[in-house]
Amino acid sequence: MSDASIPTERYVLGEMVGRGGMGVVYRATDTALEREVAIKILDENNRPAVDIADRLQREAGILAQLEHPGIVPVHDIGVFGHGRAFYVMRLVRGKRLDEHVSGGVTRGEVLRIMLRLCETGAFAHARGIIHRDLKPGNIMIGPFGEVLVLDWGVAKVLASEDRKESKAVDIHLSGPTGASMTEDGAIVGTPGYMSPEQQSGGSARVNETADVFALGVMLAELLEQESALREGAAMPRALQAIVARARAAQPTDRYRSVMELADDIRRWMDGQSVTAYRERSYERVFRLYKQHQTAVLLVATYLVVRTVILLWRDI
Repeated sequence: MSDASIPTERYVLGEMVGRGGMGVVYRATDTALEREVAIKILDENNRPAVDIADRLQREAGILAQLEHPGIVPVHDIGVFGHGRAFYVMRLVRGKRLDEHVSGGVTRGEVLRIMLRLCETGAFAHARGIIHRDLKPGNIMIGPFGEVLVLDWGVAKVLASEDRKESKAVDIHLSGPTGASMTEDGAIVGTPGYMSPEQQSGGSARVNETADVFALGVMLAELLEQESALREGAAMPRALQAIVARARAAQPTDRYRSVMELADDIRRWMDGQSVTAYRERSYERVFRLYKQHQTAVLLVATYLVVRTVILLWRDI
């Protein structure tokens, strides 16, 4: 049976708008509320895989817990009569982050997008949820500048009593206990954006800093692309240091949280020193000059004018 002919009284499926590892996403009409929505349906090729169906439902359960402007809300969840799981969410319009930046972005816009991602990540982390697959293809930029984090299908939920030790469990909505331990050795994520600890398959050791690593990789890519558009303008050393700390190989060498990363980005944007970089004396002087350039010029102008007046009186 094709997805387009799935029997449902409430939802009328339209065109396919996306495909992931677990399911296919369709534009649809919610006839009860007369609105457009998106429906993610278990991929027909994965029908025999019960664990994939569980993951799809688990993703919906995670999204339902995360009510935040940077996360797409879930409206409904269920199973069609022939056994295919689905969930209904808000229809997201816009472009993926990689498509958005291909048209050219400013450094300021890159950093503002990164701050929004950090805020969304901090919200999820505060609730013990790690995304584990942050990448440009999972970030959507809406027509009004909205920054949305998509695809929480491989997210990790930390057990509340063990969050400080970063022992991770998967929410397993169809299971009797509500949670099952992640099998250590499973590699989850996207090459290039996975932290070293994810690549080694040590899921029990994966914590919030894995998302910090992925954000660091994205920040580096976006800034390098922005620099290329500026005809190879060098990235400032402080920004290079922020990137280096975020994507450090050892988790203990990274920012401890996404908000620490955000704080350093804000400091740089505000013309302040950042924790990731130890300034040289001349860099500090130049930074302070730029930060207070107007005041410095006014004082300098005043001194020049006053000197001219004094000299004129002596003539």
